[in-house]
Amino acid sequence: MTQGLSPRAAWRVLREGNERFVSGESIHPSQGIEDRERLVGGQHPHVVLFGCGDSRLAAEIIFDQGLGDMFVVRTAGHVIDSAVLGSLEYGPVELDVPLIVILGHDNCGAISATLSALDDLQLPTGYIRDVVEKVAPSILAGRGEGLTRVDEFEARHVVETGRILMQRSRIISDRVNSGKLAIVGLTYNLDQGKIHVRGVFGDIGEVTIEPM
Repeated sequence: MTQGLSPRAAWRVLREGNERFVSGESIHPSQGIEDRERLVGGQHPHVVLFGCGDSRLAAEIIFDQGLGDMFVVRTAGHVIDSAVLGSLEYGPVELDVPLIVILGHDNCGAISATLSALDDLQLPTGYIRDVVEKVAPSILAGRGEGLTRVDEFEARHVVETGRILMQRSRIISDRVNSGKLAIVGLTYNLDQGKIHVRGVFGDIGEVTIEPM
């Protein structure tokens, strides 16, 4: 049980879980029959994870968490709309979650599609267009900063996603500013399984923010 954690403590739980996953020492917590029975009456997750929908980004696996530990919201390219904002606000407001994690990854298809659309001056069809249009501001900002690689743009997009949450959600920003909540932006290395911190809003303790 991890109910009532601070943002710092919640971050430590996730960081240590990823370290176990990377080293091949996962303990697969909270996945038994008793855990299922315990959770019937309610949930008390310690993190809201907002990640890309990529099938290689299985949140509970890469952070070595179990049932009831993570409130997960995923979209292609972790793009935000009103339903996503409501889902992300639900964690802190209704479940008293102390940490929001934004999780991107290398070789992201949404980033690549947006780069291609900008280079070719042609948007994709259907609702994929909405994804590209929401990712494009991060790409344009990154190009203005001299970024060139897909993985650099993904790191930039993770940070921008955190800024959007702070700007558009008063509920989230007020909780971050009061110290009740923190946001950490991460990218995930598909080959090594390791997370990299790209940006932080709020207090999660000492952390090294890796350059793009």
